[in-house]
Amino acid sequence: MQETQSTTEPATGATISKLRLTKHKLVMTLIVLICVLLLVAGFAMAVGSESIGILSIFKILFAKLTGGTTEISEEYQTIIAEIRFPRIILAIIVGAALSVAGAAYQALLRNPLADSYILGVSTGAALGAIAATVFAERLLIARPFAAFIGASLTIWLVYYLGQAHRGATTERLILAGVIVNSFLSSAVIFLLTVASGARLQSVFSWLIGYLGTDVKLLPVVGVFILTGISVIFLHARSLNLLMVGEDEARTLGVDVKRVQITVFVASSLITGAAVAVSGVIGFVGLIIPHAVRLVMGSDNRLVIPASALTGAIFLLLGDTLARTLIAPRELHIGVVTAMIGAPAFVYLLRKAN
Repeated sequence: MQETQSTTEPATGATISKLRLTKHKLVMTLIVLICVLLLVAGFAMAVGSESIGILSIFKILFAKLTGGTTEISEEYQTIIAEIRFPRIILAIIVGAALSVAGAAYQALLRNPLADSYILGVSTGAALGAIAATVFAERLLIARPFAAFIGASLTIWLVYYLGQAHRGATTERLILAGVIVNSFLSSAVIFLLTVASGARLQSVFSWLIGYLGTDVKLLPVVGVFILTGISVIFLHARSLNLLMVGEDEARTLGVDVKRVQITVFVASSLITGAAVAVSGVIGFVGLIIPHAVRLVMGSDNRLVIPASALTGAIFLLLGDTLARTLIAPRELHIGVVTAMIGAPAFVYLLRKAN
């Protein structure tokens, strides 16, 4: 069964018929990806400044979950339960969020170069989160809300600037995203000069992405991201039809305007929530959905959940590399993803040409 399509280019009716997704393939693909994710999570938990055996990790986690005790040293228990485990959960959530947001933007704009980083949505969310940090630092919950507002306003502005006489074109939207991204980056630099002391370090972390932050917001952010991903997945079939063309989707009964607004808002929600706890991590939403489509085809009913799991695996591996490559010092995760994502972006750009 041929199910491979390399980009989000409009598909013909004959191509669409080849992209049919079976329930068996969907289930088996997700099971394989979940198994890979668990293996990578176990590896990430075991390696670091202190190497800890898998059996010890299981004992520590089991004791924490059941409220029991273990003979493992207090030092190892702290490393696993209070440092590595929360960080792994954070990497999984953020990787899934950025990848699904990228898949949604690419489907809506029918352009494989679209993602929240390129469109400036991540920078808009970072600006909101940084503003909340500078002006309302004590109100912890303000950060994800401010990030969501920043992401939503940014995508609205990009969509508005991308409008032409015959509606928004993908080229104009991408160009508008680049322009808005540059403007917002200047605003971020301004806030960087306003911030001082500990806040300056926090703001700096948002600029290049960092997963070693405080995880107090993790439950709230997790709810936001799970809700957003669910909403996008529920519109997967409509996104499939939109990839063929707006007129064709409208003919087949899709409420194009409603779907576009809903998916844009949901994508902004999960981008803002992810940026609120991790900062701006570029290129995840660009390369992961594209890689998934190359391997598994373009049906968004598979692309969206597969991108979530693959993005989680990718960011988990990237974070493990970031904290072990030059140990005991750490790289910011944004550095690692940029080193991988920039060449991938050039490849996609040349292929698009």
